Amino acid sequence: MGASILDMGCTISCPHGGQAEVIPGNTQVDVGGNFALLVEDTMLISGCSFAVGSVPQPCLTIQWTAPAASVSVNGTPVLLQTSVGLCLNEADLPQGTAIVSGVQTKVSGE
Repeated sequence: MGASILDMGCTISCPHGGQAEVIPGNTQVDVGGNFALLVEDTMLISGCSFAVGSVPQPCLTIQWTAPAASVSVNGTPVLLQTSVGLCLNEADLPQGTAIVSGVQTKVSGE
């Protein structure tokens, strides 16, 4: 059985409270009423409070792994509820996994 496809209607955040803003690459195909998210979409995080000691090390972007293997938009795989988003700092080092909520349940993929 497949997993729900992520779309512009879901909320994505870093584990430290920062919120992701999606700059979508897909403005053609919708699932459940919103555009499907793609593995190559740019996701910028703001408001992350992570620090090492007293030195701020906020999450700034998200890099996704494990997108759909059989569902794509113009050749780019869509993101699934089972995809893993790595929240990266300025040095592109992972600081935890993205938290996704409000996922649509009408359309799924594998």
